[in-house]
Amino acid sequence: MTTHVFVVNEKTFRCHLTYMFAGTGSKNRGVDFNDSADSTQYPYAKHAAESVLVSMMADCSRVRNGDLIIFYLQATRGQEGKFYGVFQASGNAFLETSGDNQYLFDELGKNLTFRIRIVPHEVYAEGVTEWKALDEIRQMTSPCQMLWSLIYRKLKGNRGNTMITIYESERLIDLIRRENNYTSLPISDSYDYSNGVITLSGFNRDYTGLLKPFNILPRLIKKHQDGKSYEAHLQMYIVQKIGRNSSLDNALDISADNIEWIGNEVSCGVGMQRIDVLISKIQSPTQRIVMLVELKAVPASEKYIRQIERYIDWVEQYYNPNRISIIQPVLLCRAGGFTERLRQKFNQFNNAANGRYLPLRYIEYTIDADSIEFNNKPY
Repeated sequence: MTTHVFVVNEKTFRCHLTYMFAGTGSKNRGVDFNDSADSTQYPYAKHAAESVLVSMMADCSRVRNGDLIIFYLQATRGQEGKFYGVFQASGNAFLETSGDNQYLFDELGKNLTFRIRIVPHEVYAEGVTEWKALDEIRQMTSPCQMLWSLIYRKLKGNRGNTMITIYESERLIDLIRRENNYTSLPISDSYDYSNGVITLSGFNRDYTGLLKPFNILPRLIKKHQDGKSYEAHLQMYIVQKIGRNSSLDNALDISADNIEWIGNEVSCGVGMQRIDVLISKIQSPTQRIVMLVELKAVPASEKYIRQIERYIDWVEQYYNPNRISIIQPVLLCRAGGFTERLRQKFNQFNNAANGRYLPLRYIEYTIDADSIEFNNKPY
């Protein structure tokens, strides 16, 4: 179960609590490429705005039914930033229209195109301050215990929906519980926010928006056919389909039943390093495997091995001390680039493991007129 932190302000927070949903968006930019091969708003090959929106779709697609939701209320002049929770995702992510016609646009005061319904899980009145969550280190014995997912988000900015690891979630939720003397609010269909605390709402409001599902595949296929960049679209598709697509699941050797955590664009350093997809799966009652997936919209190249080495270093130093896991590196590329030299480089990489990680899993994909097929390629 993944925990996701949604960034809100006081106005949007009240709306989220009243209508029981979470969401992100990007000003008033529309999305006319969902479930469509073409776009009039983003007609050019490498339109940066489209990639930003697709990345937001990936972030929201990462949220699965039953996942936990925590809200981060941004700081104002009179109050420091706080984390509030805990809620639970209900159903799958969906798309709303953009602009003035968007459902709840006036109440929100901003565009939130990508949304997920929520229900109460363990809701507490008081939030825990950003200082206590991110800066207080008195109870820690190592830097790796800090909430690095949220620290990286703060340093890099502009992520309205950030996943945090299981051990980070446990720490943050424990801080929220302690802030409230372990006393939660009654379960309700609706809540409110005033004077710094979550309260029970005096009325219930049903969410009656569109609930249109995400479908990036037609757009991805069209970009591939036109020879255009589509790596953001590929990541969004994979994040959405993990545990739900037999071709992908067989290639990764996972199933919906053994996935315990999914992350995308996982920051792993104060620079711009990000792991495309990170998956934790239950291998047995006593073993977990953490899968580092490097995605490419082009054929394989030996230069990608160096990226994967960096990711392994980070997992060893920051992730594994908190949640011991077997490391499984994965390279997922477009079919057609495998050579004898690349096979040798892969084997050199594997031979250097010395028990630190499993042999590299190499996956190729092919795209046809209406689908993507993934295949694990032995070498």
